[in-house]
Amino acid sequence: MAVASNSLASFTHTSLTQPRRASQSLPPISLSLSRARSLSLKLTHRSNSVTRCSPGGNTSTGEDTPIELRYPAFPTVMDINQIREILPHRFPFLLVDRVIEYNPGVSAVAIKNVTINDNFFPGHFPERPIMPGVLMIEAMAQVGGLVMLQPEVGGSRNNFFFAGIDKVRFRKPVIAGDTLVMRMTLTKLQKRFGVAKMEGKAYVGGDLVCEGEFLMATGSD
Repeated sequence: MAVASNSLASFTHTSLTQPRRASQSLPPISLSLSRARSLSLKLTHRSNSVTRCSPGGNTSTGEDTPIELRYPAFPTVMDINQIREILPHRFPFLLVDRVIEYNPGVSAVAIKNVTINDNFFPGHFPERPIMPGVLMIEAMAQVGGLVMLQPEVGGSRNNFFFAGIDKVRFRKPVIAGDTLVMRMTLTKLQKRFGVAKMEGKAYVGGDLVCEGEFLMATGSD
């Protein structure tokens, strides 16, 4: 009985002392949780800051650079006055505002600034101004004219015609306020017959909105 009572006393003493040890270890755990929460708050605060990359590769916060200074303007390889010297079109049918890349006799990239003041918007459509697809094609053909009406190709502004289109697709609507970026590339030229085949693509904000194949006819004076 003495042995049993000693065992019971030992068991009771051990059981009663264990919670004390657990309670003694609580303060360090509470301290570590507090530190972890503090660290989590600091990381969350840092992740909320917006970081942007400039074209030069430097990072800056959105508050450093005003939005009007973040996006560079399109370059000017050929302005409207130079375009008018090449194309015979005039208001209201001159649909090219600026050339931003030019390789005479090979390709050209130009822009058309689509504004609510364009004369086709009152009728297309009054409640939803969308640039007509046929005028997008015409604008692209005029960019093709800038490529063709060069000595390298042998074109003449007095005898230059839009002869045909093929595989035309309209991907997205172009609305007032958009900038239509058009690329025309010469793919085949038959000087003997005065016929040229071109590939055209138009973009808004990097998205393809229109594409097709164009047939141009040229002649001499």
